[in-house]
Amino acid sequence: MISDRPACATAPATAERPVVWPGRSQLRPDRVLKIGGLTPFSATDYPGHLSAVIFVQGCPWRCHYCHNPHLQPRTRHSPLSWPDLRDWLERRRGLLDAVVFCGGEPLMDPMLPEAVLEAKAMGFKIALHSGGSYPAPLRKILPYLDWIGLDIKTGFDNYADITCIPKSGDPVRDSLTHMLQSGVSYECRTTIHPDLHNDAGILALARQLAAYGVQHYALQRFRPDGCDNDALKATMYAGTFPSSDTLAEIACLFPDFVVR
Repeated sequence: MISDRPACATAPATAERPVVWPGRSQLRPDRVLKIGGLTPFSATDYPGHLSAVIFVQGCPWRCHYCHNPHLQPRTRHSPLSWPDLRDWLERRRGLLDAVVFCGGEPLMDPMLPEAVLEAKAMGFKIALHSGGSYPAPLRKILPYLDWIGLDIKTGFDNYADITCIPKSGDPVRDSLTHMLQSGVSYECRTTIHPDLHNDAGILALARQLAAYGVQHYALQRFRPDGCDNDALKATMYAGTFPSSDTLAEIACLFPDFVVR
C-alpha cells in the first residue's frame, strides 16, 4: 500500500489538449515504469499546483552535484510499482492538481509515455523535470505536458565538465528547441557551484539561452542535501556568487528571472 509519507525526498498552463488513450495495457512486470520514489504532496515542483512527484529510476549522466545519486542506476530495486501508484493516483482525484515526473532522467524510461497518458486520462495536469538528454522521447510526449522544468547544466560545449559524459550537451540543444517550439509552459534552470562555474561562464550561458528565445530562467545555488561529492559539499560560498553585477546583467536578458 502506498502511504502519504514521502518514499523519496527531493530537492523541488498550457491549453488543454485531447488525450487519446486506448485503454489500460496488460503489461508484463518488466514493461512498466521503473519507479525510484514518491513524494505524495508537493507545492514547489510544479509552480502553483499541488502535485504528486514520481521519481523515475535511471539517469545516463553522473553529475558532480547530483542530489539523487541513488536514482542513477536502472537496476536498483524499489518496492513501488506503477500499477500500485496508478491506483493510488485514482484515489487522489480531486485532491491533487498534477503529477510531476522527475528522476533521475524520466525520459530514459521507455514506458514514460504510457504512464503520462494514464495520469493525464485521470484528469491530472502533467509536469516533467528533465535534463534534456533524450530529445526524441521528449518530442513524443510534448503534446501531453502542461509544464517542463528543463535543467541546463552549463554551456552546451562544456557539458562533460558537469555530467562526466562526452558530448552530453548536444541532445540538450535539440530538447531545448523542441520545448520552445511546442509552446508548453516551462522554466529553464541552472544549478551553480563555485567549483564548477564562474561568473563569465554563467553570463555566457544566459546570453546563449536568451538568444534561443528562453523567457523563463532560474539560477539555483548548490545545496548539499543528498549529494555524495564531499569535495563540493566542503566548499563554502565566498562572498557573493555570482556577483551582483553578473546577476543584474542576467536579469536584463529575461522577462522572468529568479535566483534560488
